[in-house]
Parts: sequence; structure tokens; C-alpha cells
Amino acid sequence: MSSTSAYPDGLSDVSIAGDPLAWPHLAPAPVPHPTTVGGFAALARRVAADRERWAPLVRYDALTRWYARLETGPGYEVWLLSWLPGQGSGGHDHGRSSGVLTVLEGTLTERSLTPGAGSVERELSPGAQRVFAPGYLHEVVNTSLEPAVSLHVYSPGLTEMNPYGTGWPLRATRPSVRSR
Repeated sequence: MSSTSAYPDGLSDVSIAGDPLAWPHLAPAPVPHPTTVGGFAALARRVAADRERWAPLVRYDALTRWYARLETGPGYEVWLLSWLPGQGSGGHDHGRSSGVLTVLEGTLTERSLTPGAGSVERELSPGAQRVFAPGYLHEVVNTSLEPAVSLHVYSPGLTEMNPYGTGWPLRATRPSVRSR
């Protein structure tokens, strides 16, 4: 029986190297999704380092903070926010979400209220990160004279933000919790 090959030397890429679809080592490794606080902080640092990704998206709004969702993944969201001088979040918590706040440009002031420590104020410059658990009560304000940009990672994705009203943090009271 004679065999005729479409290839002059009788060999093909598949016959030499094997089935290319069976080469999992050639495919890029899947990006693991973060599952720990350290993983979410590392994700925030990776996104922050990719200035070409986020800088063209930044907008400033004279009336309110500007924000845009950059990314979602299994159990998390990444948000980009801009802050003009004087803009702030007001006292709030993030419900059942944990978070990582990373300052990308400018300076922000975080005021937090924690049991035992009371009210604490921190100045956050570019590269600074704050990690918080569900129920963490804080306020973020641009108290400087220059605009600021920040990156926020929430896990699970942000579904609620409980405001704490005026006069915070002097007289913070937790919002009422509905019984089930």
C-alpha cells in the first residue's frame, strides 16, 4: 500500500510536535483571583502600577466625587475615584464588604472611628493603602489644595454603604439593624 503525503518530507507540524491543543504549558497561566486580604491588597497594587490602564479614565466633577468601576471578578470589584479639594465621602461603612483603599495621586485624609482607639485621622499620600473589614466606620476627604485619585477594592462587591450623618465622628451611632 503506498502512502502519499501532502508534505514533501512526509512530516507535518502535528506529526513533529504533537497536537497543539494538548499543550497546556503554551497557554498563559490563568490569573488566580484573590481570596485573602493580602491578595486583594496585591491586586490593588497591580492595578495601581498600571497607570496606562486607569489614568485616561479619570474625570473630575465639581459637584461630587467621580467614580467608575474598573474590574469585577469572582467576589470582588475594583473602583476608581477622583476627589477635588474639599470633596469627601461623609462618615460611612461598607456593610458586609471588606476593602482596600489605595491612593494613586494627591493626598487624602481618612478619619476612622474604632472601639478602644476612638477617632483617628491619617494622611494618605500616593502609594498608601488602608485595609478594612466589614463594618469599619470611616470618612475619606480631600483636605489638600490639589485633586486626588484613589483605587478601591471591595470583597464581596459593594452592595451597601451605610451613612452616619452630619457631625460624624463626634456622635457616630450605628444605623439600626433590621431583625430577620
